[in-house]
Amino acid sequence: MGRRTALAGRMITVDSVSKRYGRFLAVDDVSFECRAGQVTGFLGPNGAGKSTSMRIMVDLTPASHGTVRIAGHRYVDIPNPGRHVGVLLDASAQHAGRTGREVLTLGAKTMGLPDSRVEEMLDLVALSATEAKRRVRNYSLGMRQRLGIAHALLGDPSILILDEPANGLDPAGIHWMRGLLRSYAERGGTVLLSSHLLHEVERIADELILIGNGRIVAQGTKQELLQTRGAYVRAQEQEALADALARAGVHAVPSGTGLRSDAEAEQIGKVAATAGIALTELRPADGAGLEEMFLQLTADSQRDTTEGVAA
Repeated sequence: MGRRTALAGRMITVDSVSKRYGRFLAVDDVSFECRAGQVTGFLGPNGAGKSTSMRIMVDLTPASHGTVRIAGHRYVDIPNPGRHVGVLLDASAQHAGRTGREVLTLGAKTMGLPDSRVEEMLDLVALSATEAKRRVRNYSLGMRQRLGIAHALLGDPSILILDEPANGLDPAGIHWMRGLLRSYAERGGTVLLSSHLLHEVERIADELILIGNGRIVAQGTKQELLQTRGAYVRAQEQEALADALARAGVHAVPSGTGLRSDAEAEQIGKVAATAGIALTELRPADGAGLEEMFLQLTADSQRDTTEGVAA
């Protein structure tokens, strides 16, 4: 993997990006950075705005507002972009009538790479010679994911943007993918990895970005997120407390028999006292794990099915 052609920098910078479809706001003022040498997990329920954000990054969907810079450039302005940015947005979008080897060979020719690079990538993602000769239409989803990852890595890029790459992979495949991406970041690469399942990425991600209803609801390292997750509160007049907190601009979501907020306990106590609401419990929200925090912060965008363009 020594052919990496680096741009002037390896950072992804998303600045105040929004995307509106008519009256529907799919992405709402999203800003974050992904740094070199790190795996950044982009997490949120189906329909939260992850895929739309990533399509905007690689100029497949125009932003209604805001900008994205990849190593200081718009993706569309990067010459021979596959040599710098590896992208996998939809493993099922590959040409169904071509073989796996043909898909990679065409990619290699487009990027000006030798045929030997195709063999290297097939070996890397563990697609056998027999599997490489099969038509993509006959691939399982897991095999298509492996082929998509091979194509993303084909140009030995310095930056990877991967949307739900673990979909369809069995446990062994997920373990393999984690090791591959961790090794890539340790060699100085930049990885942005999206998922709607926290446990798929929390073991390898250095930074986590949580999105719900198109808005960033939390970001930081796992340790930072757990240290700043606010307070848990209960009151006999629970609805009145929720209304008082909302009027004070304090975001709170249901959690068990109470409410959980990213605000500090002292602030919540002051709001309750001002409103004349007696509290039965108020404490730092230190009993929840990362998964519980993730579910609570994105509670109002959890759904059973993906809803159209907002995915």
